[in-house]
Amino acid sequence: MGKITVENIDIELVRKRIKNIHLTVYPPDGRVRLAVPQHMDDEAARNFALSKLTWITKQRKKYTTQERQTIREFVTGESHYYSGKKYILRVIETIGKQHVELRDNKYIDLYLRPGSTVEKREKLLSEWYRRNLKEIIPSYIEKWEKIIGVRVNEFGVKQMKTRWGTCNIRDKRIWINLELAKKAPRCLEYIVVHEMVHFLEKHHNKVFKDYMSEFLPAWKSIQNELNGISLQK
Repeated sequence: MGKITVENIDIELVRKRIKNIHLTVYPPDGRVRLAVPQHMDDEAARNFALSKLTWITKQRKKYTTQERQTIREFVTGESHYYSGKKYILRVIETIGKQHVELRDNKYIDLYLRPGSTVEKREKLLSEWYRRNLKEIIPSYIEKWEKIIGVRVNEFGVKQMKTRWGTCNIRDKRIWINLELAKKAPRCLEYIVVHEMVHFLEKHHNKVFKDYMSEFLPAWKSIQNELNGISLQK
C-alpha cells in the first residue's frame, strides 16, 4: 500500500487487479482510500484524485463535523442505545450474578459487584450487546439465504473502527460490527444483506447496486442513515 498527497490530504493508494478506479472516504475520521488498476502510476492516480477533490473535501467535512459521542464512564444516568432506542443506564451493586436487564422500556440495568471499574462495566455491557446480536443475526441470515440464494457458513461479531460489516467470500463468512446492536433493526438487517450480496458480486459496482435494489429497495436511505452515524463509541 502506498500513499499520495493531494492539497494536503493524505490518500491511501492501493493497486489491485481491477478495471475501474474506486475512491472511498471512510467514517469516522474521513480517511481516504484510492484503489486503482495495477498499471496506473502515481501521477495518473494523483490527477484522478485531484479531479475528485471537491467530492473528497465534501465527504471528509461531513464525517469530521459529525457530533461525536461523549466519553463513556458507564455510570448511572448516562444515555446508552439499544436497537435504535435510547435508554438510561443504572448501575446496581449486587453480590449475585453479574448481568444486564432492560427495565420498563426505559432503563438498562447493570448488575455488578461493588466497586466495579469503568472497564468492567463497559465489558459487561459489550458482552450483553454481543450476545443479543448473536441471537438476532441468525434469523436475518436464514431469511435472506432463501431470498438471495446464497449460504452463509459462519458469522461473527466484532468491534470495527471503519466498517459496519465485512465478509470473506471464499469461506462464506460475514462479520458484523458490534456497534450495530445500538442501531435500529433495519440498519442491522441492511448490513447483513449487504455482506451476503457480496457473495454474488465482490465489488460495489452497478451489478452489486442492482442486486441491492432488487432485494432491499430502501437500501440507499438506510446506507445514508448509517453514513451519518459515527462508528466511535
